[in-house]
Amino acid sequence: MAATSKDPHNVRELAAVVLLGARIERRKALGKKAKGTKRLENRVDRIREEAQKREDAKRKK
Repeated sequence: MAATSKDPHNVRELAAVVLLGARIERRKALGKKAKGTKRLENRVDRIREEAQKREDAKRKK
């Protein structure tokens, strides 16, 4: 179930995206290479895509 009517993410997905965002920013601040942040950014993208697909499927019914 979506956290809000305007957002396709549920609470677990929102928490995961926020946590990953914090990790990405910390790595950037420490000067880590782009590969480490790219992997985390791809994970955030997958979470967002799956949430959007799920909500689109619900709306089609």
